[in-house]
Amino acid sequence: MTDFDPANFANYGPKEFAQLVKSTPDSKIAEVMSSDVRGKVLGEVFSRMPSMFRADRAGSTNAVIHWNITGRPDGGTDTYEVVIADGTCVVNDPPQHDPKLSLTMGPVEFLKIVSGGANPVMMFMTGKLKAKGDLGLAANIANLFNIPKA
Repeated sequence: MTDFDPANFANYGPKEFAQLVKSTPDSKIAEVMSSDVRGKVLGEVFSRMPSMFRADRAGSTNAVIHWNITGRPDGGTDTYEVVIADGTCVVNDPPQHDPKLSLTMGPVEFLKIVSGGANPVMMFMTGKLKAKGDLGLAANIANLFNIPKA
């Protein structure tokens, strides 16, 4: 399963997707994410977030997080909103609220983070991930989701 083909993403479980991202060269991920299938890939990832959400770990967390993925083919940025409130997780596209936290990264970095193949703290320290707002929330996001390990 080394063919990074977005047409098959819906058939991959989280662990298979994580393995696919891990085994695919960054250059190939960048190529796919700068093509017309980028929206399908992002849509698939964000549509799964509510089912990967760990309400048992959220406690009283109520937050709006904007995920800004740069590098769109037209030079723009895609922004998805994740709302965590009262033990639930909802994704909005386009965003509907002001964020408590805004995360900005490239498409390769985004896929590595959501598939468990990169350390978000190290990405922040090296400038590959930018965080604006509640940095405590940023440090805790990974704990709020079942992130697969490739």
